[in-house]
Amino acid sequence: MKKNKLSPQNGLRDEYRRADFTGPLVRGKYAQRLREVANIVVLKPDVAAVFPNEEAVNKALQSLIAVAQATTSLKKRSSVRGKKSRAA
Repeated sequence: MKKNKLSPQNGLRDEYRRADFTGPLVRGKYAQRLREVANIVVLKPDVAAVFPNEEAVNKALQSLIAVAQATTSLKKRSSVRGKKSRAA
């Protein structure tokens, strides 16, 4: 009787050769598509050290957005008053 070869459960072999692939091998073939579809942000190591997880990063950024929106919605004083007092 013939022995059946045991194949890995995920269908991948331990090693592959170029001959196993029909077309040309291109490094980063799907990199641009991944950038368009995924919203991945890479933090610098010193910034990443401050935040333990993504929830902490999101909270910090949301509070920064709230502060920025609050400060940009403040209106400047009318310059009409300043002009009248100078004229007198």
